[in-house]
Amino acid sequence: MLRAVVCDDELATYKIMKKFLHMTNMPLEIVGVAEDGLEALALIQREAPDIIFIDICMPYMSGFEVIEQLQNVNVIVITAFNSFENAQQALRLGAKDILLKPIDLEQLTEAIARVVGWKFTSNDTINFVLEYIHRHYAEKINLTTFSKLCFCTESHFARLFKKYMGISTMLYIHKVRIHKAADLINHGHSIQNVANEVGYQNINSFYKYFKVFMQDTPGDYCKNSGANEIEFIE
Repeated sequence: MLRAVVCDDELATYKIMKKFLHMTNMPLEIVGVAEDGLEALALIQREAPDIIFIDICMPYMSGFEVIEQLQNVNVIVITAFNSFENAQQALRLGAKDILLKPIDLEQLTEAIARVVGWKFTSNDTINFVLEYIHRHYAEKINLTTFSKLCFCTESHFARLFKKYMGISTMLYIHKVRIHKAADLINHGHSIQNVANEVGYQNINSFYKYFKVFMQDTPGDYCKNSGANEIEFIE
């Protein structure tokens, strides 16, 4: 399990990131939160996290000033300002990636993957499989797929995955698919197209697992999220 800290004077950033990490079952734990630059520097020095999420604009010390005090760390800069100057300075100081507010699920997942290379656990086989799942979740994949990829029996792989992830392989795949589906619905995709796009040929199966992970039907989720079910974005 990787350890992360969130340094942002807006508590909403921490809350949405925590929600996304829980949704995806990503093996990354937020071990501390700081709301100003001085607090951020002390937190980072105390916790020595694997990943630091840090806002540029904070009281007392800016995110850039904090980064200047750090060495050999994985920093992902958070900012509400999409400017070339900010990006240039962040990269010059050694930041590995930049997240634009408001943060969405896909943006966060891709940034973490780029920074740590999917090395979420101490087991290389599971790390490899996690990357495979997040890249191929819409395809027909199952225990047979992974037993062949990892040169082991299905039962051995199933035990190994459950040991490191705390969830069965197939349930994890469904979880990734459903939360990708929720993200697509939030961006205006139609429910029928979303089901196909995330890998469900059987609409009843899609509805079943959507209810399991989102505690709502796709239609009700669509209404509650404010998304337009009819509109489909190419």
